[in-house]
Order: sequence, then structure tokens, then C-alpha cells
Amino acid sequence: MNVTTLDIDRLRQWIGRSETAVDTVSARLVAGYLAVLDDPNPERALGDDAPLAIHWCLAPVTRPMSELGLDGHPKRGGLLPPVPLPHRMWAGGRMELQGRFRVGDQITRTSTVRDVVLKTGRSGPLCFVVVDHAFTSPQGLVLHERHDIVYRAARDPNAAQPVIPKAPPARWSYAVMADPVLLFRYSAITFNGHRIHYDRNHSITSEGYAGLVVHGPLQATMMLEFAATVRGTPPLAFDYRGISPLMDGAEFTVNADETPEGLHLWTAAADGRLCMEAWAIWTEN
Repeated sequence: MNVTTLDIDRLRQWIGRSETAVDTVSARLVAGYLAVLDDPNPERALGDDAPLAIHWCLAPVTRPMSELGLDGHPKRGGLLPPVPLPHRMWAGGRMELQGRFRVGDQITRTSTVRDVVLKTGRSGPLCFVVVDHAFTSPQGLVLHERHDIVYRAARDPNAAQPVIPKAPPARWSYAVMADPVLLFRYSAITFNGHRIHYDRNHSITSEGYAGLVVHGPLQATMMLEFAATVRGTPPLAFDYRGISPLMDGAEFTVNADETPEGLHLWTAAADGRLCMEAWAIWTEN
């Protein structure tokens, strides 16, 4: 498939589509989420601050099994346009933190398709879909996120492999084992059915990865929490993007260093590859 065979005018008709869903920041949800992050004391009481990136657990898209595609995602054509490219990836995004989620709050998520853009990459056509998510509580807007999704063609096993940059030296760093149980638990707490995170055969034979893929939002969560720990307070804005897939079966590191604007953060595979990077900012732009 090439760019000319994709009906971008039709796909762009999805721009402006919106959906709203409601959920509760329950104590059980928070405890399970913090347990996935290996917090030794995951229990929180009503009214306590919830984890910074708990929004990726809230109001997930829920579809019956009969409405799922072969990759475990919901079939296309609802809120997101029916892009006719087989593989979907989490490319990155930006979070603007306006407040804190609190245990017991009822949260409303409003999601709107903002843009659909067609590009050509090394592997062929790429379709980028930009979705805005606004999360509000009884206190008002808590978090706004721009979510960048990319659809791509199937991997060509004979194509030249892209050059992946090495991770830089870090001022602060810690290690995490990319264990299949970690990936399964994060998929479960976020209701993410994408099979690349728990079905090794599908991930290798159908999507061309070397093993199970560590979730982009899980890496972003660890970087965001690390930023708040290093500085002692959550940032006002957090930009993140994927660089290369992070696979299971070995330790990876979560890293940070100072920048004039705040912190540069990244995850690195055991072989030193840069996998995901982010920028945390504490000043108004």
C-alpha cells in the first residue's frame, strides 16, 4: 500500500468527532496501579492524591469481544478513523497538569479527534491521528493530554534497520525488570487488549517485534513519577515521544538530567538504546 491508495479526505472526516465517558478514581484502582509500579504501600484513603498518570486507567474504551480486531484493539471506525494500515503504535504526546486526581473523585473524560495527517516514512505510508483528552473532576479540569497515534504498514523483514541513538549519560537513574508479569498487570489495570504486550507469538509473527513490547504509557508514567520525585513536585507540562521499541526479558533504566527548562528524561534498553524520551517543565510557557 502507498500514500496514494489511502483516502485521506475520507479519514479527515473524523476530525471533530468526540466522545465522553465517566469513571471513578476508586481506592482499589489506585492500589492496583501503585502495586504495578512496585509501591510498597499502595493503599490510599478517600481524598488522598492519586498517582499522576492514573488517567490512563480511567474511562477506558470497553467493547465486547466480538467487536475487537485481530490485534486486540477495538475494531476501527468509532471515535478513531478506520485507517487501513495494519499496525498501530503509541507515538507520544503532551500532558498539561492542571490539578490532581483524588481517590473517590468522579472523572469525566472528553476525547476529540483533532487532526489526521498522512506522511511517508522509511517503512512506507504513516498515518498520524491526534486526539485531545480532557479529564475533569468536581474541582474542574485536572489534566489535558494530546495523544499522538501512528498507523503504519507491516514491517519488511528485508528492509534496512533504522539507526537508533544511544542513551546519554544520566544524572539520576534507576533500573526496572521488563518482566512479562509487569506487562500483563499494566495491560490489565489499563484494560489494554493490544496483544503485543502479552501474546509473544502474535508480537513476533504478526507485528515483527523481537518479543513482548513494554507499553509506551507505562514508560511515560515511570518518567513522569521520576520527574516529580527528583524535583519534589509534579511538573506543569510533560512532553514524551517514542524512539524505539522496548522489549521484555531484561532490565531497562529510567533516567533524568537537568535542562535549562526543567528535566530531560528517557528510558534505555539493556543494550543502551534510547527507547522513549520526555521533557518535564515547571514554568509557564
